[in-house]
Parts: sequence; structure tokens; C-alpha cells
Amino acid sequence: MTLFERRLLGFRTVDVGLFLVLVSLILGVYLGKTMAGGERGQIAATERSIAEERDRILVLEAEVAHLERPERLASLARTYGGLAPVASSREITSEGLADALQAPAPAVPQLLVVAAPGLPEAAAETSVVAEDAPAAAPAPAPAPAPAPAPGRSPTP
Repeated sequence: MTLFERRLLGFRTVDVGLFLVLVSLILGVYLGKTMAGGERGQIAATERSIAEERDRILVLEAEVAHLERPERLASLARTYGGLAPVASSREITSEGLADALQAPAPAVPQLLVVAAPGLPEAAAETSVVAEDAPAAAPAPAPAPAPAPAPGRSPTP
């Protein structure tokens, strides 16, 4: 008796084997399609997330454009900084630039910029100030901390 003629529960062994291969192929295709559907859902969610982020980027760019408007910045500078746009009399044309660079520099008062406490002396620089108004007075130095009372240990 050969493999093709052998019977198992009334069916040839080859037929039973081929039926099992067919069932396993059907289950494999079903599982593959199910997993692909899940991945499609993940891809769609990722694409939605990307679209939301692009929309958020557009909103942020519009907000930056609004905040950087020259009129708004000029009004804020006038209101909070006491600054004003440069007068046209202080601007120079491109033709006059070469003459201005070769002319001797006018006497400009120089102020010493004091370094903050705790910084090395090398941090102090000289600064050229070309303002019409006098410079503001420096802030007062902070008062030293009070010493602990006698007989008490300092707390950490």
C-alpha cells in the first residue's frame, strides 16, 4: 500500500494532508489581513497626528507673525522701554557712509560698566553710550545678611 492509497477515516491520507494545508493557509491569510488592518489603523492615526501638528505649526507661525508686527513692537518699546524709532536725521545714506567712516570720530562719553558682584574683573567692559539722555544711576548694592544671634548655631 502506497501513500496515495492509504486511508484514514475513509479518506485518503493525501487528501487529509492537503485539507490541513488548505485550512492552515486560510487561517494564515485571515490573520495576515487582520494584522494589516490594525497597522492601517495605526498609519491613519499617525497621519491624523501629523495633520494636527501641521495645523498647530500654522497657528504658531501666525501667532509669531502677529507678535512680531513692527507697529506692535514699536508701541511696546514706547510704552515699556521709553524707546522711539530712530529719527531720520540720525540715519546715513550709502553715499555718505564712506565719508562718515573716514571722518574723525566725535567725542563720545565713555562709561564704565560695572560687573555684577561675584564676577571676575575681566567681565567689566567699557561701553560707548550715544544717547541724548544721561544714563540711569546704578542699582544699590544688596544689604548683607544679619549675623546669627550668639549661642545659636546657624541653620543650613
